[in-house]
Amino acid sequence: MIGSDAKRSEAMRLSMMVLQILIAGLVLSLVGGAAHAQGQRQAWAGEPPAVARLLQEGDRAERSRQFAKAAARYCTAARFGSAEAQFRLGRLYQTGRGVRRDAAIGATLLRVAAQRGHVQARKSLGQARQPFVLPDCLDGGRSVLREGIPADLQPVIVAGDPGNVTGARRPHAQLVARLAPKFGVDPRFALAIARAESDFDPLARSPKNAQGLMQLIPDTAERFGVRDAFDPEQNVRGGLAYLKWLLQRYDGDVILTAAAYNAGEGTVEQYGGVPPFDETREYVRRILSFYPYPRHVFPGDGAVALAPAQE
Repeated sequence: MIGSDAKRSEAMRLSMMVLQILIAGLVLSLVGGAAHAQGQRQAWAGEPPAVARLLQEGDRAERSRQFAKAAARYCTAARFGSAEAQFRLGRLYQTGRGVRRDAAIGATLLRVAAQRGHVQARKSLGQARQPFVLPDCLDGGRSVLREGIPADLQPVIVAGDPGNVTGARRPHAQLVARLAPKFGVDPRFALAIARAESDFDPLARSPKNAQGLMQLIPDTAERFGVRDAFDPEQNVRGGLAYLKWLLQRYDGDVILTAAAYNAGEGTVEQYGGVPPFDETREYVRRILSFYPYPRHVFPGDGAVALAPAQE
């Protein structure tokens, strides 16, 4: 009997140890889960509710190893300019989880997030130069490889100097470059828009009745106080005012700003990003070929400039 009692006592002691270990593990799991949740709440603090919800769903999917679902959620949030989403999507591309592994896309997304001030993205950036490539979900179905700036506009786009725009176009390029800083717009970006819109023709008129250097439709011209859309200075001032307004609305996101300038901000909001129109997608690609920065960079504002990809 004594032996049996000793065995039962030992079995009870072992059972209690196992129970204590299980309880400790559960407590650690709960504490860890709470810490993770708190960390994630901090990661998307200040995001719009819809974006925060996308990040939460993506985080939940990633922790459940549903990486394709996580990538889809992060990419949607990234289209709205979330640096956290861009960082997380970049990591998925770097590791090939849920998406095709692509070091260039991963590096691009980390650079974009870093430029927006994401601390972890900055720490994760390597020294190797990668081509600037956007994932399909951020580029209307086709990746964009930056191939540099057209030779005939290099001085005007790279340095804000319209000296290489010759003939009748030159005074209008000079006008755009001179006025852009007054509106807080990078002259390179303003010149890219003017080049794509009218090729610096102050008398240009589109089939949709967009008019002048910056191709203002009558409603936009009236909205920004332009009385004569074919007066070069009035037109440029109106176009720059609209660009400034769009850049503020989209927190400096060049892709969304360009898409909205072409298709209207209401259309961008309707589709949650670049609208699925060939004209708008081609327009955005053209702007980015002139101004290869995902986020508006105004000289002297302290932002981290992203140089064009080097071959």
